[in-house]
Amino acid sequence: MFLLSLLFAQATPPSLPEPTPQEILKPQEVRPLSGQLNSVPVFNSNSPEVVLSEGILLSTFDKTKKTNSDAHLNFPFQGRFDIFAHHIAKPPTPEDLRTLYLGIILHNPTKETVTVDILAAASYLSQPDAPFIKLPDQVPNNAGNVYAGPGSRVMNDILRGERQENFPDELVIPPGESRMLVNLPIPVKTLIPPLNGRSTYVRLDSNGEVYAASLAMFAPVDATGEERKPRLAEWEELLATGELVTPRDRAPTPPNNTTGGIIYGRVAGVSQGSLWEATLTDNNRSEKLTIPASGEAFSYGISTLAGGRLGTNQIQTAPMLVRYPDTAYSAHGNYGVQYSLTLPLSNPTEVSKTVAVSLQTPIKQDILTQGLRFLEPPASQVFFRGTVKISYDDEQGQLIDNYFHLVQQRGQQAKPLATLTIPPQETRKVKVDFLYPPDATPPQVLTVETLSE
Repeated sequence: MFLLSLLFAQATPPSLPEPTPQEILKPQEVRPLSGQLNSVPVFNSNSPEVVLSEGILLSTFDKTKKTNSDAHLNFPFQGRFDIFAHHIAKPPTPEDLRTLYLGIILHNPTKETVTVDILAAASYLSQPDAPFIKLPDQVPNNAGNVYAGPGSRVMNDILRGERQENFPDELVIPPGESRMLVNLPIPVKTLIPPLNGRSTYVRLDSNGEVYAASLAMFAPVDATGEERKPRLAEWEELLATGELVTPRDRAPTPPNNTTGGIIYGRVAGVSQGSLWEATLTDNNRSEKLTIPASGEAFSYGISTLAGGRLGTNQIQTAPMLVRYPDTAYSAHGNYGVQYSLTLPLSNPTEVSKTVAVSLQTPIKQDILTQGLRFLEPPASQVFFRGTVKISYDDEQGQLIDNYFHLVQQRGQQAKPLATLTIPPQETRKVKVDFLYPPDATPPQVLTVETLSE
């Protein structure tokens, strides 16, 4: 979960003591998710999360003519790739309230002009674009104007395939040259506390090789002492001569370490996989998903990870293709990954059945004992904050597309996204789509429940 939301929460007045949560056991099956991540590489810049100095956040450039070769991972992109970046600006000293700029630069190392199509793009600040406001658990969001936090707002836009107006539809990069994809401020001067974050996600398609880098620079000043936007040449100089931003985040626990707790670490590298698309059926030979018996339910793990597999023995975390040695070994949490799941719900009985489809946040477990565990009331920590789309045919055969913004706390069972009546011997197709929001803590479950008659 973002440090930013925690710090803003700490800045609010304390509330009355909360009732002690009671644990609720739901004895049900949790199934591994069929399908797998696609192979699209994702430039994944999230470490250090809190930026206190200028320098290189993540560079996939080659190492030649670079002062600090260890800061460059030498990974060119071509074809489809995505860029995710989230960083928080915090003054290095209380008096230093300079504006920090986030720069994302693309470079064409080839001898031919490269065109990079920008398919979808969004970048928002916590303040003032998307503050962490308190919202109900579930709010209709068909208009797309409900969000809390920059991660929530960015993923809402990308889910709808939108390109924010300050992004062009393409970048044309001549041979041997670079262009700025992002050159945006993270201001703190007028904020109390002086703390701000920016989330960015971009889907790209390049017809030639390009390198990418994310950089942090305090705003230069003009002749009158006023802050201005950094220029391309200044970003190029920082890239060539700069060091990795310090201080660094906590180093992660090695994957083969089986003792003690797990430090997952923040991600800085290229992860593999931007989409998990699957049709959930009874088995590999079936085209249907048989609904559970009345009063029963089953679930599918979402964003399961080491130490939180919910009994499925499945780790969905995107692997890293390249990374810095002191950053996460995998893209734990799958921030920005789109889940696109189709459920052909089949009622094999001779009577109509009412079925509810929900996204839930159970207590994190690796091995289940008897079933999922929830809390009533849920714990205070927010573990999911983002928009989910659900599509299905209604009883008249009309396609329904509904978007809901969800806020789920640890251990929350949650309201259904949809409740459908399925006639005897019929199948109703339901599709659930969302991008796993950066301001979230895995795992979740997608639950199918047949309501009692």
